[in-house]
Amino acid sequence: MRINFKAFQTFIALICGVLVYPAFPTLAADHLLEPKLLDEVRMGVSGSIQSSNSHESGVFPSLTVFFDPLDRVAAVGWQEIMLRPRIHAGAIISTTGNASQLYTGFTWTVDLTDKLFVDLGFGAALNNAELGREGGNSNGPEVGCHVLFHESLGAGYKLTENWRVMATVEHSSNANFCDSNGGLSYAGLSVGYKF
Repeated sequence: MRINFKAFQTFIALICGVLVYPAFPTLAADHLLEPKLLDEVRMGVSGSIQSSNSHESGVFPSLTVFFDPLDRVAAVGWQEIMLRPRIHAGAIISTTGNASQLYTGFTWTVDLTDKLFVDLGFGAALNNAELGREGGNSNGPEVGCHVLFHESLGAGYKLTENWRVMATVEHSSNANFCDSNGGLSYAGLSVGYKF
């Protein structure tokens, strides 16, 4: 099955809209007028955890910026945490000319203790990977589409009020909307600074 690029973009926009819409009625109007523009910056490095011919060589540095316009810090209880995700945007860069990505979406953070926390992210990514094997290259994943779903999971430790370290896993795929779905998967470490 082949889906056109515009339809896939519309689908991702609808998913993101469904995720963020429920949060707006619960927020005070004056809070929306004073968003916290920059909440955290993370730098990391990861490696491909794909198997066989989908494995990508090299390391993948990343940079992610988090915004908190919904004031996640003020959330009380799991329902408010779910309704107040942070917004993230970032990039994963291949050092060997394989697939690089730009991504954006929502991140939900749950504090397990004063020091330990877990992040769960969901959104969309734009990549420059091979769509198929028509070019004759037999290395690297076939992603099928240049627009993919992007999910992430991280476990972190707060070193200080501002500095934190995390172990991360990230995956991007098209959920079988396109002909190929090799996906892009990474595991790594990151350091973050929270403002």
